[in-house]
Amino acid sequence: MITKNISILGSYTSKFGELWDKSLADLLFEAIGGVLKNSTVEPDQIDAIFVANMAAGSFNDQRHLNAIASQYFVHFPPAYRLEGACASGGLAVESAVLGLLSGMYKTVLVVGVEKMTDSEVSKVTEILATAANTNLEYGATFAALYALLTQAYQNKFGTNREQLSAVAVKNHRHALKNTNAQFQKEITIDQVNNSTVVSSPLRLLDCSPISDGSAAVILSVENVKNKPKIIGFGHGQDSIDLARRTNLTELKATKIAAEKAYRMAGLTAKDIAVAEVHDCFTIAEILAIEDLGFFAKGTGGIATAEDKTTFGGTIVINPSGGLKACGHPVGATGVKQIANIYELIAEDQYAVGLTHNVGGSGATAVVHIITK
Repeated sequence: MITKNISILGSYTSKFGELWDKSLADLLFEAIGGVLKNSTVEPDQIDAIFVANMAAGSFNDQRHLNAIASQYFVHFPPAYRLEGACASGGLAVESAVLGLLSGMYKTVLVVGVEKMTDSEVSKVTEILATAANTNLEYGATFAALYALLTQAYQNKFGTNREQLSAVAVKNHRHALKNTNAQFQKEITIDQVNNSTVVSSPLRLLDCSPISDGSAAVILSVENVKNKPKIIGFGHGQDSIDLARRTNLTELKATKIAAEKAYRMAGLTAKDIAVAEVHDCFTIAEILAIEDLGFFAKGTGGIATAEDKTTFGGTIVINPSGGLKACGHPVGATGVKQIANIYELIAEDQYAVGLTHNVGGSGATAVVHIITK
């Protein structure tokens, strides 16, 4: 168990999507201002800032984002930038928690941001591919790498096209209730089945989109009554390239991170009522709900098709719409997950929630558990 309370004192999530009228700095400052407004914390109470961002240096010709975030405040608090590909947000939250547990800080701000749509799709694809092993997997897109995982999974467990499509359909349906979502539009199994092939067997509607957006949370060691708290976290690593892995039908980093988080929280997968998981592709959600222990290996697709991962089912997975429908501004995603679960628990919709953020094709995974 965590020896100190890590209270979540506020959250903010911007609109996700193609935000042509907002710059990288606009999105960064929007999230910082928004989370301060949504909390009772005064700006001068922020002891440190943890900024999650994957590739502003490549997308926007802007590095050193921690300094930009710090200058929002009159007292210029110390600021750190965390990068772990698409797991940057989860790593920033974990780093903030560690800073609080060390006793160095009392109250900190975590903000994630990415501005991706100003670049052409081919350029975005090239930048994202740098989160793979650029020597051993040169030329491979992430759709191609996850297609290899999908093929291995289908060969072993026989998961069919409709089960993959059910993930996308469910998450689009969930996003209808999320006003910040990039896609508030239902889709059908047939639409996913017949969408353009990106990398067989993955099709266009199996893939998360290119997005702009930001999100922020404020964390504190203060034990604030009735505020949701982070009671467990875990961080797992695996080989960055698929060639070195012994099993392509699981993400070992997720299993390691989950085991650590459950042990720290004193809980099991059966205690989790709601989860935001990293569904960058439909196969990624199926792998996640199995590797996190919610369903037995090989049954995640069946469970999704049987509505066990939606409202009224066994566990609610990606109530925000996930990366697939809410959008995936990569540096912001892990922070948005925390913000979303925090808000649901603060509203007493669920007792215990989990977030799961992945970098690359599974090299990095971060899990957090939140409850009142």
